[in-house]
Amino acid sequence: MKDFGLKKLYYSISEVSRLTNLEQYILRYWETEFDQLKPQKNRAGNRIYTNKDINLILKIKKLLREEKYTIEGAKKILENGGDPVLVEEQEAPAPVNPPVKTEEEKRYIKKDLEDLRKFLVDLQSKL
Repeated sequence: MKDFGLKKLYYSISEVSRLTNLEQYILRYWETEFDQLKPQKNRAGNRIYTNKDINLILKIKKLLREEKYTIEGAKKILENGGDPVLVEEQEAPAPVNPPVKTEEEKRYIKKDLEDLRKFLVDLQSKL
């Protein structure tokens, strides 16, 4: 466990905020997103964090801020015991062959392309 300089069993949210260099609202938000982060509350209803909670916060911070995971990605990693979740390789879909065009369809496409070319040339001359 990381030594935070304070030798206490419990830390207030303001102490944890200073130790982790995170705003208090971020710590409260992460509690709603990460099931593993559930600090206890004292009789007054204030959050009290243990060293284990602080280490988890630092791990979440690293995943989100340094390793650039999304919250969902970080959740999966934490649920997986800290190991990145490997996406199973999926077989690539078979290439789709375009349907064969009839001569009439080819003429229509060619005419559409020629009309588009004329439109673009006309538009360019107006600029």
